[in-house]
Amino acid sequence: MNRSQQNGKPRLALGPVLYYWKREALLEFYAHLPHSSLATIYLGEVVCGRRHELRLSDWISLARELAQTGVEVVLSSQTLIESDSDLRVMRRFVENGEFLVEANEMGAVRLLAGKTRFVAGPHLNVYNAETLAWLAELGACRWVMPLEMGREALALLQADRPAGVQTEVFVYGRIPLSFSARCFTARHFNLPKDDCQYRCIEAPDGMPLTTREGKPFLALNGIQTQSAQIYDLSAALPEMRSLGVDLVRLSPHSSGMNQVIEAFRQGIEGNTDARGLHSLLDSVRPAAPVDGYWYGKAGIDHVTV
Repeated sequence: MNRSQQNGKPRLALGPVLYYWKREALLEFYAHLPHSSLATIYLGEVVCGRRHELRLSDWISLARELAQTGVEVVLSSQTLIESDSDLRVMRRFVENGEFLVEANEMGAVRLLAGKTRFVAGPHLNVYNAETLAWLAELGACRWVMPLEMGREALALLQADRPAGVQTEVFVYGRIPLSFSARCFTARHFNLPKDDCQYRCIEAPDGMPLTTREGKPFLALNGIQTQSAQIYDLSAALPEMRSLGVDLVRLSPHSSGMNQVIEAFRQGIEGNTDARGLHSLLDSVRPAAPVDGYWYGKAGIDHVTV
């Protein structure tokens, strides 16, 4: 049985790499994943069109290789389209004809609507049943919950979820907070965006920012702003199951991801409790955990222990 067709428990999905990694690092990362533990892998450049270590043909070749391991491969579209070249790449992504596409902005939805099934990405901001139903009519077979949505709002949408539409929840990684036409990494180095010298490749997990008091504040990732902390919903895995969540998404970081995948696999299978899972993740988590959004609190809060 294909791992994407197992029932009952949430399945593990690995989101797209949000950072700019060297080609060799990207290929090595995907080659050494515990593929048998994953149901779905998302591929593609979703942050900045200037990042060209892997181009579309490379992503397609990688997708074919990964698909041979039994995982579902989804191509993720760029979130902020800023140029004609970005638009051309997006068109080629959505028209690949081979792999499911995650639409991360409405232009991609328009190109996909009525032509093929697609995944409604987390940046489409689906907050109510009417929007979810509309996307399902256009062809969405899965939606990814917005990161700041909590469990109570999710329960309401799950009650009215269209038939045949899967639900995916982001459960681990730095939270993508915003995208801008400005490049914050280039600005940090006093460089213009058009001559950024690709300095974000020097920060494989983003550039952390602190307040004047030295407290973690944000992380810079090119045109993307992220949380400094790691969103960690490992303690909420039993709730995910009771809410009928189909997939839980882990966002890649440059080290320790195989251990993260294994920890969440154990949590889903019920082989360890929340405290034990938290302890496993403490050894590899690159920053302090937060989980406030899920519980209806400020995102920077850490509710569970």
